[in-house]
Amino acid sequence: MPQPIIGVFDSGFGGLTVLRALLPLIPGAQYVYLGDTARLPYGAKSQATIARYAVESARFLEQQGADLLVIACNTATALALPEITAAVRIPVVGVIEPGARAAHAVANSGDVLVLATSATVQSHAYRETCARLGVQATEMACPLLVPLVEEGWTDHPVTRDVLRIYLSEALAKCSPQAVLLGCTHYPLIAQPIESMLRELGSQARVVDSAQATAQATADTIATKLGKLPTTSTPATFKCYATDSVDKFQHLGSLFLQHPIEDIQLLDIGG
Repeated sequence: MPQPIIGVFDSGFGGLTVLRALLPLIPGAQYVYLGDTARLPYGAKSQATIARYAVESARFLEQQGADLLVIACNTATALALPEITAAVRIPVVGVIEPGARAAHAVANSGDVLVLATSATVQSHAYRETCARLGVQATEMACPLLVPLVEEGWTDHPVTRDVLRIYLSEALAKCSPQAVLLGCTHYPLIAQPIESMLRELGSQARVVDSAQATAQATADTIATKLGKLPTTSTPATFKCYATDSVDKFQHLGSLFLQHPIEDIQLLDIGG
C-alpha cells in the first residue's frame, strides 16, 4: 500500500502541535510542514490577504506531492478554507470542524467554551460550527496566551495568573461541559488550563483541537486508501519556513517536542 504524503500548513509554529499528534497515527507517512513565518500573524491581515497567502502555501505543498492537506491554522481555516479547497485538487482538512465535533462529543447537550485568538473569535467560526452540531458555544479571546507560549512560559506564574483572569471571566458567562482549545499554541498549556479550571470550580473537560484534527486526518487517509497503511517504518517529516530558520528550529522543537534538524528556507512571494 502506498505511503501517503501529507502537507501541513500554518502561519507559524502552532501547527507543529498538529504534526506532533499526527506522527504516531499514520504508519510510514511522509509529512511536509510549511510555516509561513515571514508573513505572520495572519490575524492582523484582511480576509483577502489571508486567503491569498494560504492558497500560495497550499499550492506549494500540493506541488511537493502531498496527497492530502492539513490546514493547521485556525485563522486560515476560519477565513479561507473555501478558497484553499477550491485551489487544490487534493482533500483538505481544517482544524475547526474536527475540534467542534470533538467538543460536541464531550459536551453532549451541554455548553462549550472556546478559547482562541482574537481573529478566530471575531470570525465566529467555532460558534457557528458548534451551532450546526446543536451545541451552544461561548468564545473567549485570549490574546496574551500565544506570546506567553512562544516565550516558553508554559508553566510560569504569569501564565497561571493570565489563565485565572481569562477563565474567571469566561466562567462568569457560561458553565461549560467542555473547554475547546481553539488555537494550536494552546495544547502546550493544556495542563495549566485544566488545573485552573479545577481551581475555579469547573469540572469541564479540556478538548485538544490539534489531536482532533490529527484523528480526522487519519480517518480521511483511511477512507482515501481503503485503510491505513501497515508498516513498521516510522513517519518522517521535513520542514519549510519562509523566514528565520534559527527561530523556527528553536521554537519549532518546543512545539513539536522533538528536535528539528533540517529546515529549508522558502521564498514563497510577498
